[in-house]
Amino acid sequence: MLRASLAACLLLLSACGSVPQRSTQGSLDQLAAWMTGTFSSASQAAADPAHFFDIRLIMVPIWEDLAQGDERWLYVEQAAADELDRPYRQRIYRLSQIGPNRYQSEVFELPNDPLRYAGAWRTPAIFTTFGPTELTKREGCAIRLTAGEDVYIGRTEERSCPSTLRGASWATSEVILQEQQLTSWDRGWDDAGNQVWGATEQGYRFEKLASVALEDFEDDV
Repeated sequence: MLRASLAACLLLLSACGSVPQRSTQGSLDQLAAWMTGTFSSASQAAADPAHFFDIRLIMVPIWEDLAQGDERWLYVEQAAADELDRPYRQRIYRLSQIGPNRYQSEVFELPNDPLRYAGAWRTPAIFTTFGPTELTKREGCAIRLTAGEDVYIGRTEERSCPSTLRGASWATSEVILQEQQLTSWDRGWDDAGNQVWGATEQGYRFEKLASVALEDFEDDV
């Protein structure tokens, strides 16, 4: 298991290019800041259109009054570049520190129809209409990250995150986060361990366009 995890991390790092060597201990505030913003996979899609789509990702802080030192909340929206008004993934993440240089990103589903919150980063007041108790936690789908030299690397536990998408039984998520780049590799697997969805060669490489939510993604690519 450890050997497989290390191999996956090395493969993801190859997609990121060289990692800066300035040492850092990491922090919950830094993790949240690096995850916050507008991201695009346009460069990767242009270089390899056979394997990657142009995807836009946006993450914004919410419920900052609940950030009492031990957790941070982010609203997450992911959409194809040509369908920004119909995101295919909407989640809320709860970030927390679970040990020295160790962090956790728990995943929650929104209440009711998620599309009613599409574009909610433009009108954050919508998040005052409900709270964490109304979310549905995706049990077993948390990503546990370790802070390294200007990088956070993490993944879900093996076979812990259930999925029924396209015939899958379980899913894995692997992440490498740097200050200006996020590499994410989400894959679905059937009972026999065969991959049934997700990128097959390497993770999606999202370049950070801005540390805030941009009003018009397309103008900033």
